[in-house]
Amino acid sequence: MALTKPNQQLRRDLKEAAALLKWSGVDLMKMAVRLSDAGFERDAMELLTIIGSFPDAEDKLAGYADEVKAGRIARGKADI
Repeated sequence: MALTKPNQQLRRDLKEAAALLKWSGVDLMKMAVRLSDAGFERDAMELLTIIGSFPDAEDKLAGYADEVKAGRIARGKADI
């Protein structure tokens, strides 16, 4: 069964959000290294703690995208 346009967009949005988290994690990791090198170890550790939660969120978003593709999650009409 083909996805409706709203569901296609939802799936794309979820995949895009997961990719954005991944690349943000990469960039933040670089920042953490620079902070650590500059002597801001506590700040670097806080940043690493935040980054540590990104993979789980990425996995959840990717899972939701898969559920949209399988038809288990669908975007309905917005109530206005």
